[in-house]
Amino acid sequence: MSVPPPPPRPSRRKRAGVTIEDVARHAGVSPMTVSRVMNGAASVRDETRAAVNAAVAALNYAPNAAARMLAGADGIRIGLLYSNPSAAYLSEFLVGGLAQSGRSGVQLTLEQCVRSGGEIAAARRLIEASVDGVILPPPLCDDAAVVSALVAAGVPAVAVASGVPSDRLLSVGIDDFGAARAMTGHLVGLGHRRIGFVVGSPDQTASARRLEGYRAALSDHGLPADDRLIERGRFTYRSGLDAAERLLGRDPPPTAIFASNDDMAAAAVAVAHRRGLDVPGDVTVVGFDDTAMATTIWPELTTIRQPIAAMSSCAVELLVGEVRRRRVGTPEPTRRTLDYTLVRRQSDGPPRSPA
Repeated sequence: MSVPPPPPRPSRRKRAGVTIEDVARHAGVSPMTVSRVMNGAASVRDETRAAVNAAVAALNYAPNAAARMLAGADGIRIGLLYSNPSAAYLSEFLVGGLAQSGRSGVQLTLEQCVRSGGEIAAARRLIEASVDGVILPPPLCDDAAVVSALVAAGVPAVAVASGVPSDRLLSVGIDDFGAARAMTGHLVGLGHRRIGFVVGSPDQTASARRLEGYRAALSDHGLPADDRLIERGRFTYRSGLDAAERLLGRDPPPTAIFASNDDMAAAAVAVAHRRGLDVPGDVTVVGFDDTAMATTIWPELTTIRQPIAAMSSCAVELLVGEVRRRRVGTPEPTRRTLDYTLVRRQSDGPPRSPA
């Protein structure tokens, strides 16, 4: 009597789920290109990298852990040092960094620091923990002491959203000057001639670049740069309240206020409402970043969309690639600039015609 053969075992492919070949087909690239993106190679074009990352997200692809270890030789640990005063900005930043860390198969360690002298201590804690690299979001991306400590320890780092990134670091950001110039030009195009500007924190280079863009746009249109229409903020809601009070207390007041981030723009809207002013009927208010704050107030903010989560994700990619290059003795300082978008909502309009 013959014994029937056992039922066929399911194929490895079916058990494994989504493969790198599936991702490659979805993105329209080769499996080798997918591998290069997942390993943080800097030579991949931005549009190709975006297509691969979109395919990874759409297919919920998770690389095989053993393959990741073989590709990376050792596990990679990245530190993220943060102290940003904007909870909305930090939330988006963490989402992007954590998601990319999972896709790249690296461990992300979070380290918070207190701004009043705690930056160096926090950086040293990461150095002593033997992390392979460090991500520096604003404002730490411009902290010279932190940068020097990391460089001296031989720890690679990436500055995110710095207006003038250090030559000693990897970096990813947007064109802050061009973005502010575009927004100011948009306000001039609506008919505004008295445009108030709220500068960001003085210890961040992006603040100065945005102020320069504002002034350049006024010059483009033959308008004078009136220093009485420029107020200092610190990227916090409270500083935005104080700056808006001073601007709207001018005689005559500006017909538009451009704040250097959404937190300060939201504060300007609150001050306008408190004074009985309609936004945008009496005064236009616009911001920068397009964080969750921009769509949780009324009216929703017209703003510059800075791809915060994408910048954080890109920072992880750059750092993983640099760590692996250093292990074979070929470091390659890399800078990457992502696109910004001017997003129109309900908070902007032409100035009210005089009676």
